[in-house]
Amino acid sequence: MKYLIIPLFTILCLIIGCSVGPKPIDYGHVGCHYCSMTIVDKQHAAQLITKKGKVFNFDAIECMMNHLKDEDESTMALFLVNDFDQPGELMDAAEATYLISENIPSPMGAFLSAFAEDQAAQFALDNNGGELLTWNQLKQEYQ
Repeated sequence: MKYLIIPLFTILCLIIGCSVGPKPIDYGHVGCHYCSMTIVDKQHAAQLITKKGKVFNFDAIECMMNHLKDEDESTMALFLVNDFDQPGELMDAAEATYLISENIPSPMGAFLSAFAEDQAAQFALDNNGGELLTWNQLKQEYQ
C-alpha cells in the first residue's frame, strides 16, 4: 500500500498541473502580453489559454484581439473576457455581447467592453451610445 501512494500522488499532481482552465489574473502585478502595461482594470481584462495550458493575460479586450491576428486560433482552448458588470469575473468570450462606446473608456482606447447579459449590454448602449457586436462581428473588426 505504501508503494502505491507516491505514484498515485505524482499522477494526481500531473493531472492538476496540466489542466486547461481560467487562471486568476494578478491585478496590479502582471503585465499585458501584448502591450506590457500592468493589468489593473478588472472590467476590461482578457485571457487566452492554449490547448497546452499556456496563459496569456491582457489589460484590454482590444489587446487580446490584436494578439490573435498573429496566432493560430486552432491552438487556443479558451478565449475569456471580463464581464463589465462583474469586474474580475472572466467569461467565455464567444458568449459575450460587446459594446463599443466612446463614453466607456477602455485601457487601450478602443472603448470596447464585454457584457455577460444581453440586457446589460443594451442598457449600457441606451445610456452611453455606441454599437453592439457579437464575438464573430468583433473578430471581423480585428482581422
